[in-house]
Amino acid sequence: MSASEQDFLNNPLGAETTLDDVTDAFEFLDDWEERYAYIIDLGKQLPAFPEEARVEENYVHGCQSQVWLIHHYDEASGKLYLLIDSDAMIVRGLAAIILVALNGKTPRELLTTDIDELFESLDLFRHISPTRGNGLRAMVSKIRDIAATEAAA
Repeated sequence: MSASEQDFLNNPLGAETTLDDVTDAFEFLDDWEERYAYIIDLGKQLPAFPEEARVEENYVHGCQSQVWLIHHYDEASGKLYLLIDSDAMIVRGLAAIILVALNGKTPRELLTTDIDELFESLDLFRHISPTRGNGLRAMVSKIRDIAATEAAA
């Protein structure tokens, strides 16, 4: 299976599931056990990731788990679409939060989005391990590199 443009455009994260949905859920859920369950449920919304894209070029280094990231730049809209996958359920959920915040934005919008502020507002870094936090930063860093390349093109 190869990632087609439709695979990227049909991703519900950032379109149907919005940042407001995530922040509202975090405010509604009383404890971190419930929030972890919600994060894992978000990860289940990740679209299928093409098997042939699980190559070194798409591998996100710095993550405790195996993580892959691919992108599609839609020239007509000027927007960047992302697909991420991981072998760990909680990391898939964290990747879903990243996609909710960054998927379907222009490269310039993406580069000016303060993702650290989002992570702080959700209090993520206090509730995930330091290695998971490093992995989260590694995913964002790779996405920012992609956006910077597309913005410069």
